[in-house]
Amino acid sequence: MMKTDKTMTTMKGFAEKCNDIFDRTVALYHESDDIDAPLHNEYAAGTIECTLMHKCWIDAVQWHLEDIIRDPGIDPVAALALKRRIDRSNQDRTDCVEDIDSHFREQFASVQVSPTATINTESPAWAIDRLSILALKIWHMREQTERTDASEEHLATCRGKLAVLLEQRSDLTVAIDQLLDDICAGRKFMKVYRQMKMYNDPATNPVLYGK
Repeated sequence: MMKTDKTMTTMKGFAEKCNDIFDRTVALYHESDDIDAPLHNEYAAGTIECTLMHKCWIDAVQWHLEDIIRDPGIDPVAALALKRRIDRSNQDRTDCVEDIDSHFREQFASVQVSPTATINTESPAWAIDRLSILALKIWHMREQTERTDASEEHLATCRGKLAVLLEQRSDLTVAIDQLLDDICAGRKFMKVYRQMKMYNDPATNPVLYGK
């Protein structure tokens, strides 16, 4: 048998569970709408749910950091501090995604891979990363459709974009669950390449090691 009952039970509907956690996280962030607000994670430390909520919180904060840094009147010194904060956030986001992939590798450790198994274009966690970003896009696009100070043309355009985003999330949710099912069945296999960001590393960034 190529998969364990435990693995199948854990993976069934996993992408939809991610959507639920991401939607709750985005809503929770907007209760304060404060980039410095702490996350009160409702899940137990060390669980995959805790990591998913933490990851989406990072995305929510970074979304708003990206908004702030695009203010044409921003003070250059403040902009530099924000840019460095965004860089740190990107690294934290990458670390979270890799933690999620580590979870999957443990879940699939006992799977017998078929000799004809193929590799996917991305790991499950990086696909789930896109679900988190979609949750933010959907929240903010829906917000645009509810504005009372915008033209009907703007509202109609945003309603059309919201419909596309919802369809995209639906398609991606199905695709992720299919990928997880294929990995559980041994039809696909996981091979994770860790992100090797050179600009954050003083040993590989020439501006840093040159000094």
